[in-house]
This record gives sequence, structure tokens and C-alpha cells, in this order.
Amino acid sequence: MGTMMVMMGLLFIIVSLCSALLRWNQMRYTKNGLPPGTMGWPIFGETTEFFKHGPNFMRNQRLRYGNFFKSHLLGCPTLVSMDSEVNRYILKNESKGLVPGYPQSMLDILGTCNMAAVHGSSHRLMRGSLLSLISSTMMRDHILPKVDHFMRSYLGQWNELEVIDIQDKTKHMAFLSSLTQIAGNLRKPFIEEFKTAFFKLVVGTLSVPIDLPGTNYRCGIQARKNIDRFLRELMQERRDSGETFTDMLGYLMKKEDNRYPLTDEEIRDQVVTILYSGYETVSTTSMMALKYLHDHPKALLELRTEHLALRESKRPDEPLGLEDVKSMKFTRAVIFETSRLATIVNGVLRKTTRDLEINGYLIPKGWRIYVYTREINYDANLYENPLIFNPWRWMKKSLESQNSCFVFGGGTRLCPGKELGIVEISSFLHYFVTRYRWEEIGGDELMVFPRVFAPKGFHLRISPY
Repeated sequence: MGTMMVMMGLLFIIVSLCSALLRWNQMRYTKNGLPPGTMGWPIFGETTEFFKHGPNFMRNQRLRYGNFFKSHLLGCPTLVSMDSEVNRYILKNESKGLVPGYPQSMLDILGTCNMAAVHGSSHRLMRGSLLSLISSTMMRDHILPKVDHFMRSYLGQWNELEVIDIQDKTKHMAFLSSLTQIAGNLRKPFIEEFKTAFFKLVVGTLSVPIDLPGTNYRCGIQARKNIDRFLRELMQERRDSGETFTDMLGYLMKKEDNRYPLTDEEIRDQVVTILYSGYETVSTTSMMALKYLHDHPKALLELRTEHLALRESKRPDEPLGLEDVKSMKFTRAVIFETSRLATIVNGVLRKTTRDLEINGYLIPKGWRIYVYTREINYDANLYENPLIFNPWRWMKKSLESQNSCFVFGGGTRLCPGKELGIVEISSFLHYFVTRYRWEEIGGDELMVFPRVFAPKGFHLRISPY
């Protein structure tokens, strides 16, 4: 009896202490001018709840507090915005005290010079450098020929396979395709080491920044150090050779006639940015496009008809040209609809550099603003039957350019690699649907938050078309 009383007393003390901590943390952020919302626990805030329940957590908070509410996420007090008008204002007004606000774990691993982290003149330099690498001329003369050759070869290796894990295949496809464009003719051992380090880096950026042995964050930090070492060795090897290289790394290292000269550290961060930014979007969109096309035979028929007609107009071994990709109107629509419905990118983060008034509220300096675009993708006021896969909605060009479309970001941070990603996915779909039929084996679970992912893989049975 005495032991039970002691245990009940301890339980009461713990409950009272937890309740007091929650109230104290809530009171810390109860200031005039701030929007409504809850702040959760000290230090951790509501991060665990956010990662565990994701979209449901956001929807519940929206129902309670509206489209603009406060929370405490990823170690920082945060304003969450689900209002398309407010989101557009935030994304287009970086010069008015709204700079990138990504978590420290991402900055530690991706580098302080990466384009998503810098702003002002640094951002203009890094963005200009990247855009010069993927201009129409570069796309036509250098990038697309490499992409086409890679996709033709990579998918050609599947002829003897019956069952594939398309998640694994598209992950490797996205990484190897980007690496081929960055630095061609790499030795296979180097590629394998680089790939292992890169995959650890990706996992590290999505982790809680706990710097202890064995944690994903520590592994991500070490992976970035290894990648920097690989790149230093490669860059020195190229300088020693005296050769001229026409891949992306060659242009980044070029000293003469370079409008955007970068330091070695900036070059390494730019390479990681190119690899990282395209990896998740290209691989996941490619996988999910096959998923949606499998489930919607009418869409698959139209897409395949588009690609077969293009193939018939060319010699069997003739590569795709830039005009061919531009002619793939329905394919582009499938890519946009897949990106919208699967929601590969849930939103973007900004940070206030001074006290700001937004949407009638006073936001303190140093707070993050999470432009949460996920729910906008499913807004019935913007998209008719928003939960239905309907690529035909994107055949109207006006939908792609409307202000509420954040599929590829917005404002000064509109994804600079958007068209490059579309070229890669279009090329992949071209060679896949003209060579193979496929069916899902079944039973593979798909997670949709915080990223679209199949924990046990996503398996397809393929056969020649």
C-alpha cells in the first residue's frame, strides 16, 4: 500500500512538472501581436508531434487557429503560413527582412555557401553561377546529350530483370545522372565511394542535430567531410592535368571568361547543392509518376502515345533533342501533377532579420516562418477534385504560371533547376514507357511525410513492351 502511494505521489509530481513546463513555455511566447498557437515543450517544442503526425498535425492546428499560427519546430519559434497570399508575399520579399531559415543541421551538412542558405549578393552569385551551367545552350549542347546517353544505357540494363525496386533504381538514376553532368569519366571506385557518402549526407540533413556517435547527424557530418575530400582531390587532379573539361565542374573551375568566379569552398558547396536539390525531386517524382500512371491507364495511354509517336519520328539510335523534350506537353503535365499530388517538397523556411508586421501580426526578429505549401496543393478552390490524379488540368499553361502554384517554389527562390529536372524525368519516362510494361507486385507501404518514401522498397514486375 505504501509503495503504491509513493508511486502515485511520484506520478502526480511528474504530471504537475510537465504541466508547469508546458504552461511556462507557452507563457514565454504569449506576447501582444503574435498569432495564436501552441509552443509545446521547452527546447523540443512540437517537433516530435510534427514529424510523427505531419499533415494531420498541421490540419488540426489550422482548424484551431486558422491559416497563420505559431509553433515551435526544429529548435526554433516558428510561424506557420498556409495562406497563399501571405506565402507569395513572404517568398517575394526577401529584401524586406525575410531570409532563408533552414535548420542548422542542414547548413552544417550542405555548407554555409549553399544556395538555399545564402542571401543578398552571395545568393545572386551562386544562383547566377548555377543558371549559367543550365542555360538553353548548355542544355542543348552538353547536358541533354549526356542525360539521353545515360538514360538509354541505364534503362537498357533492365532487359534481363523481372522484378525491380523502382525506388532504389530511381534513387541511383537521379544521383548518377547528376554526377555524370557534374564530372564525366570518373573511375568506378570513386563513384561508389562518393555515392555511399552522398546517401549518408541526405539522411543526415533530415535528422535531429544530435552530435553523438552513430546518429544520422554525425554520419551526415562525416559524409560531408568525405565528399569535400573527394572533391578537393578531383579538383587538384584536374588542375595538375592542365586539360580543359566541358562538364559542370569544368565550367565552375574555369578562371577566364567566367562571369561568376567562385572560391574552392563555394565550388564544393555548389556541387553538393546541384546533387542534393535534384536528387530527391527527380528520383521521387519519377517513382511516383510510374505509380500514378499504373493506377490511371487512360493517362498512361496518352503519355505512351506521345512518346511512341516521337520515337517513330526518329531513327532507333537517334537521341532526344531539346525540341523533342519541349514537345512533350502531356509528359510535362504528368510531372507537374505528380509533384502536386505526391508533394515531394512540403514547404520552405524563412527567418526574420528584424521585427516585421505580417498578416496583421508583429513577428519578432529571429523567428522562422514556415511557408507550408502542402495543403495548398489540395485546395479545392484552386484545383478541381484536388485528390484526383488529373494531368490534363496542366494542359492549360495558365495553371502553371498562376500565383498560387508553388510546386517548384516561388519568388526569387523559384527552383533554378526546374527545367533541368523536367528534362531528366522526361528522358527517364521516354525510355521507360517505350521499352517496358509494368505492374505493382503489391504490399509495399508508401510514407508521405516528412518525405515520400517506401520503407521496404517499391517493387514492380517489368516486361518488354
